[in-house]
Amino acid sequence: MDIFEKMEIPLLNKVREAGVYPYFHELQSRQDTTVIMEGKRRIMLGSNNYLGLTTNERVVEAGIKALEKYGTGCSGSRFLNGTLDMHIQLEHDLAEFLGKEDCVTFSTGFQSNLGIISAVVGRHDYVVCDRENHASIYDGCKLSYGKMVRYTHNDMDDLRSKLEAIPQSAGILIVTDGVFSMGGDIADLPAIVKLAREFGARVMVDDAHGLGVLGNGGRGTADYFGLTDEVDIIMGTFSKSLASLGGYMATSHRVADYVRHTSRPFIFSASIPPACCAAALEALHVLRETPELVTRLNDLALYMREGFKKRGIPIRESKTPLPTPCSTPIIPIYTYEEFATLAKAKELYDNGVYVNNVLPPATPENECLLRTSYMATHTKELLEEALDIFEKVLVK
Repeated sequence: MDIFEKMEIPLLNKVREAGVYPYFHELQSRQDTTVIMEGKRRIMLGSNNYLGLTTNERVVEAGIKALEKYGTGCSGSRFLNGTLDMHIQLEHDLAEFLGKEDCVTFSTGFQSNLGIISAVVGRHDYVVCDRENHASIYDGCKLSYGKMVRYTHNDMDDLRSKLEAIPQSAGILIVTDGVFSMGGDIADLPAIVKLAREFGARVMVDDAHGLGVLGNGGRGTADYFGLTDEVDIIMGTFSKSLASLGGYMATSHRVADYVRHTSRPFIFSASIPPACCAAALEALHVLRETPELVTRLNDLALYMREGFKKRGIPIRESKTPLPTPCSTPIIPIYTYEEFATLAKAKELYDNGVYVNNVLPPATPENECLLRTSYMATHTKELLEEALDIFEKVLVK
């Protein structure tokens, strides 16, 4: 059998023939609230640039200065010749901001989960995952030698039953997204921490979509619940609120030192390029100095939720374990069937709004959705323009 025989994707061919292929649209401008994409202005409602810092003058200037000082790259791993003084500064400032002893930075967010989980979870250990965790968590589990157990999304009774079935002699790491990237749900971290204490497990939170979004001054999901000291590992990315590229693990000195010396994805990957490192560092400083960006982001998310409801566009509320609702900047519009989702996304795109359409395996079958996301730099005037287009396309 020719190994290439499987390289036919029937759905992909149908999508292309129907003219609703949704991927690899070309940007010809900065990542901003509006972009030029394939020659036309589009309102960007499909970015993870939550604080809008990709165009911040301070962040851009920091990247330029680092490029001039350090050159284009480090030409090696952090383990050997690729550690800059700026990498150390970024790790120090992040650990301090997040209330942890130490921090390790990785070249991408995806690589962070690969590097952390594969190092921490050993051959006789168990890693227990929410079913809706990010793909990088699943791949980190595969790369480890431990056994992966999945529990129903945010279902604490099911998590308990899974923990009860694990041998008492085994090490256990519970891993959950803080803010789930597709539906915008918030993990039931208080219940997870409580169960972890009961069963002697450790807790890791992927806060890629929580940093800059939740918590005091945008410190994330653990801070939002007042559980920073109870969460053992906080993972995150620089490609979202911090407007750059890379990832991190904030934790204790003990865990950080172990991962630095045992994580193959960390040891054998080139370090974050100087410009990316400087941009992330400056974005962190901007976040620390202007916490009102986080308040504005959540206010705009609430504004959009109300706007969708007023115009009769059904959305699903993000689920939070707290009685006080929190408006995460991820608002899913469920379209259910694959071709209907692709067609609506294309119509929105043609009318000047870019959103992400999400299909299986990123969602369960028949739960396809249009994922919309927002930035602190959006204006209400721009969002009203977008709402007009949503109403035109989605309300018949």
